[in-house]
Amino acid sequence: MTTYTAPVKDMQFILHEMLDVSTSGIPGYDELEADFTSAVLEEAGKIASEVMHPLNATGDQEGCTLENGVVRTPTGFKAAFDQVREGGWTALDCDPEYGGQGMPYVLNTAVNEMFSSSNMAFNMYAGLTHGAYSAIHAHGSDEQKAKYLPKMVSCEWTGTMNLTEPHCGTDLGLMRTKAEPQGDGSYKVSGQKIFISAGENDLSDNIIHLVLAKIPGGPDGIKGVSLFIVPKFIVNENGTPGERNGVSVGNIEKKMGIHGNATCVMNYDEATGWLLGEEHKGMRAMFTMMNEARMGVGLQGYAQAEIAYQNAVSYAHDRLQGRDVTGVKNPDGPADPLIVHPDIRRTLMDQRSFAEGARAFTMWGASMIDRAHRSEDKDADGLISLLTPVVKGFLTDQGFNMCVAAQQVYGGHGYIEEHGMSQFTRDARITQIYEGANGVQALDLVGRKLAQDGGKHVMAFFDLVKSFIKENSDNEALNDGFLEPLKAASKDLQAAAMYFMQNGMKNPNHALAGSTDFMHLFGHVCLGLIWSQMGKAAMGALEKGAADADFYTNKIKTGRYYMARQLPATKMHLARIESGADPVMDLAPGAF
Repeated sequence: MTTYTAPVKDMQFILHEMLDVSTSGIPGYDELEADFTSAVLEEAGKIASEVMHPLNATGDQEGCTLENGVVRTPTGFKAAFDQVREGGWTALDCDPEYGGQGMPYVLNTAVNEMFSSSNMAFNMYAGLTHGAYSAIHAHGSDEQKAKYLPKMVSCEWTGTMNLTEPHCGTDLGLMRTKAEPQGDGSYKVSGQKIFISAGENDLSDNIIHLVLAKIPGGPDGIKGVSLFIVPKFIVNENGTPGERNGVSVGNIEKKMGIHGNATCVMNYDEATGWLLGEEHKGMRAMFTMMNEARMGVGLQGYAQAEIAYQNAVSYAHDRLQGRDVTGVKNPDGPADPLIVHPDIRRTLMDQRSFAEGARAFTMWGASMIDRAHRSEDKDADGLISLLTPVVKGFLTDQGFNMCVAAQQVYGGHGYIEEHGMSQFTRDARITQIYEGANGVQALDLVGRKLAQDGGKHVMAFFDLVKSFIKENSDNEALNDGFLEPLKAASKDLQAAAMYFMQNGMKNPNHALAGSTDFMHLFGHVCLGLIWSQMGKAAMGALEKGAADADFYTNKIKTGRYYMARQLPATKMHLARIESGADPVMDLAPGAF
């Protein structure tokens, strides 16, 4: 049986010592006082550990079932979902005009991590609803917002996003789902969508599907795609669910992980839908939801790594195996605990330094989203747009790797279902695939984001790193293990970007073949910057005589580990990038 403890102290450190939210100048952040955020996070942590996590294994073992067109979620999900809804957790950062609490996105991000760690499949029902809410809030008419958002904020109604079809995944221009105009403002939507997370459930009274489809006569390809609101039940004039719409579940996919979330084949048979946003501008509206989802998926990647790490640490303390080569540490027992062995310590430090760095990186990204939305800061919006594929791709690739590493600590017991490590690994695997597979994230980063606005945002990132190093050059403590590795890694990133500029135009394959390595190189530099910032904050707290000296000392030691043992991977990624496309493309297709 696995356990979960919310990392509240670490989140508080990030909010109030690294990000210093209350003095950031972002509207609404002045309310994020330490006592307030502590109360919110402590309560969310209890919900995560006491309500959600006990259902994690249940959801994995039972899965979802399809009965007479209705999906039945695992035992206990409905009661827990009601408890989460009634506690207001689904409305944390939503618009107060529609029943939300209006709190900053950064606080919602911290809570979302807890809920994702404790029960990822369960949390997806509310998470997808939040994404659909955001799309309607950004692009819907006043009438649409009034009709759908209050019930979606409360999660009395859930939401979905319907993109993928059997013959097209990433290439949405190939989609066949049609939307025929009816002359009264509505459309008849027909087609099939697959891999629809939370496509059907017994947790809510209605499901608001957002469906990509083509209006006949529109432009070919992706330019002809529109987005439609297609509710499971047509909403009556009084706001209650009415007639059943022409949407049904064809099947629930049997899959590797997230068994507690229903991944559905959805059939639309002249279902009534309403245009969301403008005709043929569906991708713009959908990307409001997709970008939020990609940040959330990156979070899922490290959230699974966090809970896997917590349980691996516990096992390493309890499991007796072998003797410490430097001297017996458990003389009263037949062997020493695993935790004494250097290779176990290495893998645990890999996991710890990644999870803590990823958490701070993601919360920093969330603060940029708040700054962009609450202050209409275009520079913040541009920077987080650049970093979104790094958050999604790097954190999920590494998150999965860390779940495997945690599983390895258990040895053979990690492969046995009763210990729970298999579920963390299986659940984490999907994060590398959905909401844009990580190879596509890397292509987006290199092919589009680097050159966005004339390269303004990547240059801003380089300047951010340079400024941090320069401003702290006299800080002897930070120079010890932080600044030099960060400077070296940043130079590797700049060299990689320069290689693309010099060679990518001549042969685009030179850039595309190195895109995944570039995404990982960028991710390591981001975590190097974040760890340097956390190291500085921890050193400052010790200088002020912080009561919990061990916490800050351990934070510094963990940061130095990342800088010494993980950050040098940038040199490997640079070498791969500079090898160009020839080693990748040399073998003819027929030779595979």
